[in-house]
Amino acid sequence: MDLIQSGRVMVNGRLVEEPSTPIEGHEEITVDGQKIGPKEYSYVMLNKPAGYTTTKDDVHAEKTVMDLLPSTMRHLAPVGRLDRDSEGLLLLTNDGDLAFQLTHPKFHADKTYLVRVKGELTQAKQSKMEGGIVIEGKKTAPCRIKELKYNGTDTEFKITLNEGRKRQIRMMAKSVGHYVTYLCRLSMGQLQLRDLPKGQWRALTKQEVGLLK
Repeated sequence: MDLIQSGRVMVNGRLVEEPSTPIEGHEEITVDGQKIGPKEYSYVMLNKPAGYTTTKDDVHAEKTVMDLLPSTMRHLAPVGRLDRDSEGLLLLTNDGDLAFQLTHPKFHADKTYLVRVKGELTQAKQSKMEGGIVIEGKKTAPCRIKELKYNGTDTEFKITLNEGRKRQIRMMAKSVGHYVTYLCRLSMGQLQLRDLPKGQWRALTKQEVGLLK
């Protein structure tokens, strides 16, 4: 606002002094004679390995997910959480609006995980998890469990939920008597991890960004 009122901003060569001047997005805008453009957003998918903390900066973390990206991507931030022992799809971006949309429960952005627990997850326990479990005084939202497989010692299944509470799946499993031995996020919304190698990253395509939005 101070920039505008001080007469330093021009739109299509015309001086603008009113902060409420409408902008459609295709105008040429200059500040002190220097042309400025819209902020450029970047979207990166990382296949996070276990052992890395999901944070931009933590002096207490031995390794963070930012260590897996080039220094030119330090302006990006992780979207949501994957705890240190978990693996899989992690989105990083500087698009704050999209990050909010993907992490806030009111937008119902589904996230699917591959989970392995010790012992047999019975139908009764599955139903209990799907219906919602009270964790730290608050009940989890309903979720979906499918492709359940028991091999005699461990149970593997896929779980889809639209919340992202801290260590939520591990605590849900613990509440019905199971310890999670493996946890990997496979998808966020319509974004799929697929065959991206562990520890590697790639930029999203325009089509993928469109699907997320």
